[in-house]
Amino acid sequence: MNEFSENQKNTLISMVGEDRFSTGISDKNSHIHDISCYYGQLPAGIIWPVSTEEVANILQWTYAQKIPVTPWGAGTSTEGNPVPTCGGLVVDCTRMDRILAIRPQDMQADVQPGVFRKELNRKTGRHGLFFPPDPGADATIGGMIANNASGIQTVKYGATKDYVMRLTIVLPDGKIIHTGCLAPKSSSGYDLTRLFVGSEGTLGIVTEASLRLTGLPAHHLAATITFSDLGSACRAVTAMISSGLEPAALELLTPNLIRLMNQEKKLGLPEEPSLFCEFHGISEATLKETKQLTSELCREYGAVGFGFGMEESHRKNLWRARHEAWETIHRAHPGKETLIVDAAVPISKYPEMVVFAQAQVDESMAVGYVFGHAGDGNLHVVLVGDPENKEEWKILEAINHHIVARAVEVGGTCTGEHGVGIGKRQFMRQEHGDSLDLMRQIKNLVDPLGLMNPGKIFI
Repeated sequence: MNEFSENQKNTLISMVGEDRFSTGISDKNSHIHDISCYYGQLPAGIIWPVSTEEVANILQWTYAQKIPVTPWGAGTSTEGNPVPTCGGLVVDCTRMDRILAIRPQDMQADVQPGVFRKELNRKTGRHGLFFPPDPGADATIGGMIANNASGIQTVKYGATKDYVMRLTIVLPDGKIIHTGCLAPKSSSGYDLTRLFVGSEGTLGIVTEASLRLTGLPAHHLAATITFSDLGSACRAVTAMISSGLEPAALELLTPNLIRLMNQEKKLGLPEEPSLFCEFHGISEATLKETKQLTSELCREYGAVGFGFGMEESHRKNLWRARHEAWETIHRAHPGKETLIVDAAVPISKYPEMVVFAQAQVDESMAVGYVFGHAGDGNLHVVLVGDPENKEEWKILEAINHHIVARAVEVGGTCTGEHGVGIGKRQFMRQEHGDSLDLMRQIKNLVDPLGLMNPGKIFI
């Protein structure tokens, strides 16, 4: 559906006002593409609600009219998750951007879905608290909930699902429900909150969320550790996790990516297989001991260089460069698109997965960068090519398929943190088997007309 009738336009305008509904071509074009290689179908219009009640009115009407609906956040997802595949109405939640409450004594915050992660942490930081999931991009909280986002600090703090306590959700037909509670724990019935976290807007739209916060760390220790070969670096990861050192972040970077980062950011890092680490502690004495233990352990696994005790500015520059890895790759290859692998495996299987992934890239003579959140077994491979060059793109898709298939084979997943969206639908049966049928039954129960974010998760 690509066009609304005049009556439909007038109805939607009456719900939110003329300034929060658009059928303009520039607005439509800005909502058919996230940062992935996937493009959608031009929507008939964009609407910007500001309250739960407005969302409920919109969805009640679209369901009666049988109009497809696609929720939209910051558009920073990497699998086409918010891309409208059937046109219809895009519900852009970025104006639902109020922090409704911060309760320092409970270490909780109530927010609307359009609140950006960095803004939330600026406000909660005044109380010595923060929301730990850090996907790198300044995503909206609603988008992070939809994809169960995580990022570099997952190894210590967990993913978004670990911080969502209570949700207000508008179902596809406009009904408003509330899930979860504000107590630190509950054994009451099915965990519907977890059902909606990671559902990618296919079951409804989150309009309010109560989030658990945690205390800001008192002290940081950042480190870079280099190795002579990739296998040794990966084996050191397994050893660090099993040793109980509890890094807050543990990232693996390969030489070709470090080379790009050095060229763009002037970091001066050794262009060797490296671990970027960060530890959080209650005292400098605790981190001093952590530094010693980390050095001893990594030497046993062939570490050839250490960089500890960075100045705050250097530490921030280092992590900023890591966060911007995708952008750095993209800028280094103008006119190209990227296909992003996002597999995750048990920690014990991580070394062989990294070596396997690098071999897939090398043997195919493709342009690809292997790295990842090593501490939680999350492997990324950013493959670079031209989708219009069918032969070249076919090679990239084959690499993606081989890596994901191996990850699932060893007990892992096709997507560690980016969600299914459009790109990972092809792997859902392989990973989930018959349980995928139950997922589809749940989808059909909640959304029998199949109007909420169609074309995602299921083929």
